[in-house]
Amino acid sequence: MENTKLPWELRPAYRDEWQEAMDLAWKTFLKFEADDYTPEGVKSFRDFITDATLRRMFLAGSYDLVVAMEGKRMIGMITLRLASHISLLFVDEAYHRRGVGRSLIDYLCRYLAAEMGISRVTVNASPYGLGFYHKIGFHDTGVEIQQDGIRYTPMEYRIEMS
Repeated sequence: MENTKLPWELRPAYRDEWQEAMDLAWKTFLKFEADDYTPEGVKSFRDFITDATLRRMFLAGSYDLVVAMEGKRMIGMITLRLASHISLLFVDEAYHRRGVGRSLIDYLCRYLAAEMGISRVTVNASPYGLGFYHKIGFHDTGVEIQQDGIRYTPMEYRIEMS
């Protein structure tokens, strides 16, 4: 499901791209999100993206990772767990506000609708990401929650089935 209109490629990540994707998530988290979290929250996030079990789930095919690539450079990544929950979405700082995040979500939603018949996707949006998710059509399903030092607002998006 490649979209040739975009100046970057969207595709499932290769097995050897896991660490690069988690490094992108960590670098972007530190720059834009860490200040919104307690030290416990920063540690919780770091523990999550470095968890060996999560990597094994990816390698086994039960934790999806899609990447946006410009040439050989990874410029964005999105992960999916429990078939319809966005777990991580990060875009390289140099590519913010250029449509990379939206294109990753669009790619994922097309896949979920076409291949799995799924009509809604959820996310626990960080304070930094909340405006982005609202802008592209996600709706809050609850109030902000803080758990293990991580702040998030539960949200969902209804996928238009074609």
